Amino acid sequence: MMNSNKMYLNGQEYLAAQPMAVKNGVSYVSIRAMVERVGLTLTYNGKTKETIIMKDGNELRFKTDSKWYTVNGKTTLMKGPAYQYKNTFMIPLTSITQALGLKYSVDNVQKRVIINLQTKPKASFTVQPAEIFAGETTVDYVTYNSASNGASIVQEQWEGRQEIFDQPGFYTVKYSVMDSNGLWSDPYSVTVTVLKPNQPPVAQFTTNKDEYKMGEPITITDLSSDPDGDALTESWNNRAQAFFNPGPVAIQLTVTDTHGLSSTFEKVINITNETLYSRDDFNKLFIPLGDLYAFDGSQIPSWNKVSYTTSSEPVTLIRSNSPETVYSDGIMYQETAMGSTRIMVHHKNSTSTNKKMYVIATNDNIYPANITTQYSGFGGPSEYPTATGKKSIDTYFQSMLTGSATSTVTLQPGESKAVLTTINNVTVKPGQVISLMSDVFSDYPVKYSVIMIDSDKDPLLTLPTLGYLDRDGVHNRGTYPNANRIINVTDAVGATPSRLVIGDNNSDPNLPGTDPLSGTDASNSGNFGVVYKITLSHVAPNTLITLNPRGGKYQGPLLINGNIIEAPNSGAVDAPNQTSVLYRTGNLEQTVEIVFTAASGSNLPVNLLFMPLPAQKSY
Repeated sequence: MMNSNKMYLNGQEYLAAQPMAVKNGVSYVSIRAMVERVGLTLTYNGKTKETIIMKDGNELRFKTDSKWYTVNGKTTLMKGPAYQYKNTFMIPLTSITQALGLKYSVDNVQKRVIINLQTKPKASFTVQPAEIFAGETTVDYVTYNSASNGASIVQEQWEGRQEIFDQPGFYTVKYSVMDSNGLWSDPYSVTVTVLKPNQPPVAQFTTNKDEYKMGEPITITDLSSDPDGDALTESWNNRAQAFFNPGPVAIQLTVTDTHGLSSTFEKVINITNETLYSRDDFNKLFIPLGDLYAFDGSQIPSWNKVSYTTSSEPVTLIRSNSPETVYSDGIMYQETAMGSTRIMVHHKNSTSTNKKMYVIATNDNIYPANITTQYSGFGGPSEYPTATGKKSIDTYFQSMLTGSATSTVTLQPGESKAVLTTINNVTVKPGQVISLMSDVFSDYPVKYSVIMIDSDKDPLLTLPTLGYLDRDGVHNRGTYPNANRIINVTDAVGATPSRLVIGDNNSDPNLPGTDPLSGTDASNSGNFGVVYKITLSHVAPNTLITLNPRGGKYQGPLLINGNIIEAPNSGAVDAPNQTSVLYRTGNLEQTVEIVFTAASGSNLPVNLLFMPLPAQKSY
C-alpha cells in the first residue's frame, strides 16, 4: 500500500519494517519485506556493505548508497540509490521487481501496487543421437525444466515427438511444462533433421590381369564406393604385389563405412608355373620405398666397404640419455655451450607419479644472450622407446625441410627460461618415454639443464633444489664436439655390391667427449645425436640403396635427396636378415645425398647397402 507499511499476500496482511516511501520522485520499499513475501532468503555482507539475494541460481547484490545493483557480477542502473533508514534497507520498487523478474501494476485509486509473484516455468530439451536415420534410429529426448518460487513441475506436453521417424525430412518438435501454480512455460522447439537410411558400402576392385606368372607384379585398382559418400576403411586379405607359388589365389577386400556397415568383395586370380622374377629380384625391383624385405644377411660382412673422406662441422652435442630410466626427480644432465649446439634427450619416467621434463637455459653472462632454435623434433610420451625415437627424428627432419621450428628466445643476464618447450607441453605418465632432438645457436655461453620433476611443480623455482642424478652405467650421456660428420664418397658405387658402415666404432669411430657431471671422458656409443651428411657423387645407373641393421631392430627415417624415407614404413627392420628400401637410381648415373642420424631406442650399427638392380623383363 502506498505511504503505508501494510502489505497483503493473497488477502493476508503483513507489515513491513518501513512504509513505502517516495524520495526524489522514486518509490522505495523495504527489500527484506519484499524478499520474504517472494519466498527467498536475504543475507548481508558487513565487509562489502552489500545485501545479497539468491534466486534460481542467480546472485543479486545491492549496496548501500549505490545506484547500481549486480546480477552474477553484471551491473544494472537503478532509478535512485539504495539507502538505510532506521536499520531498514530501502531500494527503488522498480529495481527489485526488475531484479526478481516480477510483473506489477499501479492502482492509483486505491493507492496500491499490485505485484504478480507467479512466473512461468522454463522448458528445453536436446535430441540424441546427432545423426538420425529414417526408420532406423530410436530418438532420445533429454529434457530440462524448472519452476520458480518453490513451485514444482506437474505436467509435460509434447508436439511432434516421435521415437522413430519413418521418413527423411525436417520435423519440428515442441515441449512445454506446467508448474504447480497452473502456469505453462513457453513452448521450446527443436528442428530435427532426419536423414535417409544409411546404405552399406560397395566393395569392388579389379586386377590388371586374371592370370600371372610367379613373381609378376600385380596391379590392383580399388573401385569401392559408398552411396552416402561416407569415408571407407579398407581391410585386405591375401593382397600381395606378387605371388611365388602356382595355383589359384583368392584376394579379398572388406570396406566399412563410418556407421559400421561393411561389404566384402573377392576375386580369384591364377598363378602359372612360369617364373618372371625370383622373390629376391622382385623385392629389389618393386618393393616400395620404405618397405622392408627378408634376405640372407650373412653375406653382408663380406661385401666391400666403400671408400670415403670424412670431416666434421663444429656442432656441440649435449646427449642426455643416462639414466635412461629415471626413478626420482633431479637433473639428468647439465652443460654450458655456445654457438651451434644440439640437445638430445631420451628418458623414461619410472616413478609412480606423473612428471614433466624440461630443458632450462640459464644466462650467467653480464650481457643478454639470444638462443635461436633452428631445427627441432619431439616424440612421445609413449610406452615404446623406438616409436618416440623415430617420431623425434621424423619431426626433426620435417623442421629441417620446412623451417617450422625456427624461433628466438632472449635471456637477460642471470635469467633462466624453459626452452624447446615442446618437451614440457606434455605430461609423462609412469612408464612412458620421451625423445627430443634440437639444434640451437646462442651468441653467448648458455647453461642447459635437463630436469625431471612432478608435473605440478614450477621448474624455475624447483631447479635450485634439485640434485644431479647418477649415470645408469649402461646408457650414454656426455658433451661431444664436432657432432656433424661429413662423408664424401667420390668413387662410383652400385655396379657391384658394397656397403657403408655407420656406428660400429671401427670404420665409423665413436665421437669422443666428456661428462662434466662425473668429471670423466665419454665415448658416444652408437653416435646417437651425430648427424651424418653423406654425399655419393657417382651412383651407378639402376642401383638399389637399402638400410640393413646389424645390431638389432632399427626404426627411423633418413633424408634422401630432400625426401624423408622411413626405415621402415611400419614396424622395425630386424638384424641381420631384413633390409629396408631407401632409393633406386634410374637409367643414368646420379648424385645421391643422404642425411642420417640414429633414432633413439633403435640399435647400431647399421649398413647402407649399394647393389645393382636386376634387369627388368617385359610382361
